[in-house]
Order: sequence, then structure tokens, then C-alpha cells
Amino acid sequence: MYSFVFPLLMAGQQSAADAPAGPQSFITSLIPFAAIIAIFYFLIIRPQSRKQKETRKMLSALKKGDRIVTIGGIHGTIQSVKESSVIARVDDSTKIEFSRSAIASVLTAAREEREEKTEKIEEKKADEASGASSESGGTAEESK
Repeated sequence: MYSFVFPLLMAGQQSAADAPAGPQSFITSLIPFAAIIAIFYFLIIRPQSRKQKETRKMLSALKKGDRIVTIGGIHGTIQSVKESSVIARVDDSTKIEFSRSAIASVLTAAREEREEKTEKIEEKKADEASGASSESGGTAEESK
């Protein structure tokens, strides 16, 4: 590694000595630093701040009935929400109080579950109704 780095450093010193010192050399030396800062911003800082914003939004929107997963991997359903903590039902008779910051994700919101259940029920009714009409229509055609 030493044999590779040392010639690069020496070449950089020689080119700096050959170049004229002035405002143009100062600007050209700042361009790589500005590029590095821009790359860090768009690849690291900006996505991280977006994720933190989404997490804050998720934690503030917690409500009773939401299915959650904690940072430790415990799955449960929220029973009550307090200012800085939530009580989650893990089993039929087991309730655990967690800090809001210990919640990693919300699996399904309470409203979404209800909507999905009602949609499934409506689909079953529609399938049964269409199945009954197709069966009666099919037997009538066969009898002719």
C-alpha cells in the first residue's frame, strides 16, 4: 500500500508546485470538495432525514387496533396509546407497555383491516351470487 500511495502524493506535490497560485487554482481545488459534499448529501443525509420524518409521522399516527412490530421483533396489537408509550396485546391475556420509539413498524392499520375484511365479504357474496346464477343458467341451457 505504501508503494502505491507515496508516488501519488509526490505527483500531487509536483503538480501543485508547477501550477500558478491564484484565484483560479483555489476554485479548482474546491470543486472536488463540493462534489464530495453533494454526493454525501444526496446519498446519505437526505435519505436518512426522509426516513426519520416518515418514522415520526408513523409514530404520531399510532392508534388503537394497529398491528405493530417492535425493534426487538415482538408482534402485537395496540390496546391503548399514551403520550410517550403504547400498551400492546401480545397474546390473549398478555399486555406489554412499550415506549413509542421502540416500535419499528406498523404492519396493518386498524382501518385497513376492517376495509379488507368488508371487501372480502363483499367479494364472497358476489362470487356466490354469480356462481348461483351461472349454475342455474347452465342447467337451463343443458335441459333445452
